Amino acid sequence: MLADIVEHLICPVCRADVELADGALRCARGHSFDVAKQGYVSLLTGSRPPGTADSPAMVAARAEFLAAGHYAPLAGALADTVRARVGGPEKRESSTESNDETGSGAYGGAGVEAGPEGGPVAVEGRGAAGRVAPVIVDAGTGTGHYLAAVLNAVDDGIGMAFDVSKHAVRRAARAHPRLGAFVADVWRPLPIRHGVADVVIDVFAPRNGPEFRRILRPGGAAVVATPAAAHLSPLVEELGLLSVDEEKDRRVARSMDGFARTGRRTIEFDMELAQDELIQVVGMGPSAWHTDSAELATRISGYFRRHAKNGQNKVTVRAAFHLSIFEPEPRSRPVP
Repeated sequence: MLADIVEHLICPVCRADVELADGALRCARGHSFDVAKQGYVSLLTGSRPPGTADSPAMVAARAEFLAAGHYAPLAGALADTVRARVGGPEKRESSTESNDETGSGAYGGAGVEAGPEGGPVAVEGRGAAGRVAPVIVDAGTGTGHYLAAVLNAVDDGIGMAFDVSKHAVRRAARAHPRLGAFVADVWRPLPIRHGVADVVIDVFAPRNGPEFRRILRPGGAAVVATPAAAHLSPLVEELGLLSVDEEKDRRVARSMDGFARTGRRTIEFDMELAQDELIQVVGMGPSAWHTDSAELATRISGYFRRHAKNGQNKVTVRAAFHLSIFEPEPRSRPVP
């Protein structure tokens, strides 16, 4: 819920601390942001349009596809990686570091009930066994699917989910009871206090290395998921979809300037997909921005007729991802 993350937010206009009261977030300087009935708040400011935001159709396709469990191995690997980073129930030290811009206030998480998949489990005070509840920030959260999986694995964690698409954030706000959601643009200064995150996760979303570094606590890390070259083969080749180019790894490294990649694993598996699921997986990705939807549907229909297994009405599609861990370096080092 939004109330669980307010202490970690700052005003996007003046960078002062904010409070939640009477259905709005407000700072001491009078800037106010109304909380939507779905439980999220928009912290976008100014008239400059944000970066590309997912449309309602793209968000709906992603929600249906992910709910069917097709990317469950990725969600599980991400959850395991974050759980290993934040540790078990041993006591963690709280921090009293002040926000850089305002110089006021301490921070710390608060534990609440666990997620719906694991059943409700009370977490008293500041976290299990007295530890400060770890804070996980999901940059470009989409529907909140992956952050919800992480919070089910880290049963006293607090989730901060943001995306530039209000349509996505509406869904993310309901993804887990220990998740607070807000609209923000990853390319602008984030409305998050300095040094509050134990882990930043980024799944197929743009990366702002300097801002990720700023919001991480000492010892924190970013966990980044990106598509591998084999992702969605043979769909990519036969349907003319956008592919993962050879410069992808270099671009990821450049976007994470100031970090060192300290771990990486590749996750690959086959999916058996029906025709409507092919439409969903294509419609939720970047190709949906570059190809007419009717044309894509025609291509997918033809592909399905050619490749569907007899009597099963399914086709096999490969999923392939890289899951990388980035830790802040002592000083920024340019990527060649």
